[in-house]
Amino acid sequence: MSLATADRISLARPFPKGWRWPRLSRARWLSPVVLLALWELGSRLGFIPERVLAAPSTVAETFWALTASGELPANLLVSLARAAAGLAIALAVAVSLGLLAGLSRWGETVVDPLMQIKRTIPSLALTPLFIVWFGIGETPKIALIAVATTFPIYLNLFAGVRGIDVRLVEAARSFGLSGWSLVREVILPGALPSFFVGLRYALGVSVLVLVVAEQINAQAGLGHLINNARDFMRTDIIVVCLLVYALLGLSADALVRTLERRALAWRPSLVEQ
Repeated sequence: MSLATADRISLARPFPKGWRWPRLSRARWLSPVVLLALWELGSRLGFIPERVLAAPSTVAETFWALTASGELPANLLVSLARAAAGLAIALAVAVSLGLLAGLSRWGETVVDPLMQIKRTIPSLALTPLFIVWFGIGETPKIALIAVATTFPIYLNLFAGVRGIDVRLVEAARSFGLSGWSLVREVILPGALPSFFVGLRYALGVSVLVLVVAEQINAQAGLGHLINNARDFMRTDIIVVCLLVYALLGLSADALVRTLERRALAWRPSLVEQ
């Protein structure tokens, strides 16, 4: 083998066949830890003033103090109740409209144009109108979450229903299934993967909208804590609440993924779990 050929082989595959990066794959936590260390160092040396951003150690102490006093759990429950109420309304509306539009051409003609118009209107732009309509209590907060999370669920469920293989439906009809039995036994299970995609997206949107909704004269909740902390320039409390918002989003996504794996255990997977 010539030297030029050997050089080409070494450039194409610089490492032996089957080489893996076990150390690098296990070191994904390294960059966040380095960032936290630099953040802590910058705070202690005075490069990052506390009024700009509290040190990680201060944030951790504040988190423990708020949790031990019960203030953080109590306000977290209020925020969770708002998000759950908005999502429950969105689920009821989106599933009903998605099935109506997906199962019927007439339903699509009536429902889909209205949903597309709703999609083009930013949900947060409705905040002033909702305050005029519903005041500054709990109703506009829940309404914002419901409106923002309806379309992702509707769109994915509609696409899932319309994506069912026609041959599968015909085979089910040949076995005597029709009407609601056909929907329950064939169409809904086939549309579940798309529905869970929409639900995961809607949960992420609900947390984002919750952050904004809780700025509307909230008397309790994570937004209430943030507003009070802003008035007193308590950046440690603000960071704690932001981290809790992030954990809410991650936990909601993990919950839906777990439900998806159990509900769709029958579905073959390209990637092994």
